[in-house]
Amino acid sequence: MKKELIADLFQKFEHACYLLEGVECWSARELQVIFNYTEWRNFLKVIIKSKDSCLNSGESVPNHFVDVNKMVVIGSGAPRNIDDIALTRYACYLLRKTAILQNPKLLLHKHTLRFRPVSRKLLKNGCSMFPA
Repeated sequence: MKKELIADLFQKFEHACYLLEGVECWSARELQVIFNYTEWRNFLKVIIKSKDSCLNSGESVPNHFVDVNKMVVIGSGAPRNIDDIALTRYACYLLRKTAILQNPKLLLHKHTLRFRPVSRKLLKNGCSMFPA
């Protein structure tokens, strides 16, 4: 059962990936669902702490956390713009670590969302949202 759950969550994570200007990234709104956060405001707290971790690691936050807008259809059928954040794989890694620290129930995600290693060399060579 646990292996199937891990495989399912990993598949959801990888399928949520999309390209933005040639860089693979993930929607914070989609990860909110995968991480089982029901309210955006609570997940936003995790994002803020992850941004702090990014800054503390010497990385540029805007290279890994990019504010974007997303058009959704609300209950009345009318379109509405909502805030979202495009995340690099490194930002997802930081989010996962922060989410687990804040909510130990998410420990399963530690084994689920296995990220390809992001080395300092890759980060310095342009592994970011908008390479220089």
